[in-house]
Amino acid sequence: MKARKLLMIPGPIEFEPEVLQAMSTPTTSHLAPDFTESFGNSLDMMKEVWLAPSGQPFIVAGSGTLAMDMAACNLVEQGDHVLVISTGYFGERYADLLRRYTPNVDVLKADLGKVVPADQIEDQLKKKNYKLLTFTHVDTSTAVINDPRPIAELGKKYDVLTILDGVCSVAGEEIRQEEWGIDVVFTASQKAISVPPGLALLVASGRAMKVWKNRKTPVANYYADWSNWLPVMEAYGSRKPAYFGTPAVNLVLALEKSLQNILREGVEKRFMRHQKMGKAFREAMKVAGLQMIPDTEQVSANTLSAPYYPGGVQGKEFLQKASREGIMLAGGLLAELKTQYFRVGHMGSVNRADLLATIGAIESALRHCSYEIEPGICLKRAQEILDS
Repeated sequence: MKARKLLMIPGPIEFEPEVLQAMSTPTTSHLAPDFTESFGNSLDMMKEVWLAPSGQPFIVAGSGTLAMDMAACNLVEQGDHVLVISTGYFGERYADLLRRYTPNVDVLKADLGKVVPADQIEDQLKKKNYKLLTFTHVDTSTAVINDPRPIAELGKKYDVLTILDGVCSVAGEEIRQEEWGIDVVFTASQKAISVPPGLALLVASGRAMKVWKNRKTPVANYYADWSNWLPVMEAYGSRKPAYFGTPAVNLVLALEKSLQNILREGVEKRFMRHQKMGKAFREAMKVAGLQMIPDTEQVSANTLSAPYYPGGVQGKEFLQKASREGIMLAGGLLAELKTQYFRVGHMGSVNRADLLATIGAIESALRHCSYEIEPGICLKRAQEILDS
């Protein structure tokens, strides 16, 4: 019997064995030729995965919150006007972070389960001379997805830098950074990139780098300052060692392996796989009678789902029952709804067997919570989608 539970939370996720093997290799020097090659390879492959061939990638030891902070502190100065498009907890959190660097932060908050319409964003952009516009691609608290294309178009139209929070989307949801004209796309290693937690990953456009180079004041964050990290990235990109802060050596080795896996699969096929997995899960929950936080298919993420508990089902009991079935799920994150819904991550290396095992565990947990559901109905619907 396998003792370890299947990790189906929004992150960390399940990792491929070869990625974990890279983590466990003897740690080498961060200046050694073999590590320099691995770091440089990872930088090159990030541009392929982000679909940003002329972008500037950054690999820094830290969490996704550090990636958020790097994008903000390097591009924002005191007095700048910033617009945040919020679809949940992490939009509000970014607004809070940005206020460390300028008091002029406006937030357009979507109604629960919805996105902010593009015309409303444009109306706001007309009111002020904004320097920066941020939005969360997939908010991990709600599983709501924003379409980046119209927002990026508005950024270009009004000459506003655009930052995409891709923590729960990069390497899972479709992102074409350079083609769509998004200035910064950042993520964390433990989501669809499929590497254990500990790396902040970011790609900046040429326009973003130019704005940073022309800023009038020093960056108000020493560790996150691109002035310290850009020479390191440029050196490793040229396969030369460099130092500012010691990199997370084994995590970078794991990143190289995972990026190789992603590119071997192909980013287009990866987008399509996540689309099918997300749809299969949502359809399975629908036949079970569970409603989702996103109110339409168009705003439903493929990397993550957020179903409400059905009437009469208590969240704590449900999650315990699912855990006994060998599946770890996540509770709600929004404070006002924390006990009313749960979250399931289905991204990265999660495969068909993982998804079906999770759906089966949810069925079983619901029945053990005295919720009437026909055995196998969810699995049947998911299989129909996966087989189509």
